[in-house]
Amino acid sequence: MAKTAAVKKTTPAERRAPAAAPKTAVDLDRVIHEKTRLAIVSALAVSPSITFNEMKAILKATDGNVSVHARKLEDAGYITTKKSFEGRMPKTEYALTAAGRRALERYLDHMEAIIKATRKR
Repeated sequence: MAKTAAVKKTTPAERRAPAAAPKTAVDLDRVIHEKTRLAIVSALAVSPSITFNEMKAILKATDGNVSVHARKLEDAGYITTKKSFEGRMPKTEYALTAAGRRALERYLDHMEAIIKATRKR
């Protein structure tokens, strides 16, 4: 009689749980690790929303640079982009999503672990 392997069923909460924190530097979230994207996510972590022009001033970056990095973060589900008009002027606002906040927290936890491990030596 052949034995069958037991299959562990996962609960919906387990399926929704965020992935475990990375173990090594090469496991860093590459989307957030890039300095401009990290700056965008960090700025949004302390502000409910930031306009395109405000973000450009904070980062001291070009229009294209802000747009490209914001799009990458939006594609990853880390930020939302809201476009509207004020009078005849277009207005773009960015906000951090819950997934973006969790990703930033995981990233910071990982960096703290690297720092602690390095200082112990």
